[in-house]
Amino acid sequence: MATLSDFRAMSIMGDERKLSDFEGQVCLIVNVASECGLTPQYDGLQRLYQQFRDRGFEILAFPCNQFGGQEPGSEEEIRSFCEKNYGVEFPMFAKIEVKGEGQDPLYAWLTAEETEPDGAGPIAWNFAKFLIDREGRIAARFAPTVEPCSRDVTTRVEALLEGKSEKR
Repeated sequence: MATLSDFRAMSIMGDERKLSDFEGQVCLIVNVASECGLTPQYDGLQRLYQQFRDRGFEILAFPCNQFGGQEPGSEEEIRSFCEKNYGVEFPMFAKIEVKGEGQDPLYAWLTAEETEPDGAGPIAWNFAKFLIDREGRIAARFAPTVEPCSRDVTTRVEALLEGKSEKR
């Protein structure tokens, strides 16, 4: 069975990253966009990151332009937008496809797993969230409209950071 460590991705700076670099950490993987009605969630993502990063938590953001063309910029434009408008400090990656024929292998794995509270299947929109446990397994999936700092997300992050197993 695959884990997060089995995948690689290009950073927003153009360097290939092994996702095994995040082994042993709790991660939230999010497909993001700069011109979406949900773009203000960057603020919540940054607050969540600040709250838990010192305890072994990472957010991995993957820009995607597949939903209404809401991420048209270059990697440099995306990075600059996120830093300037939201003070983003968490790792960001190069634009990828999260659905369809060109779907990145990472997202093929994420969307194939039966998860709670949002089940398996294609990404519906920008800001879908996948919570990964310290062993690199998918622990939860949250719909795009679920706020990053919502009680459901923070409770599950807290439990994983404390080493409590979560039902997938």
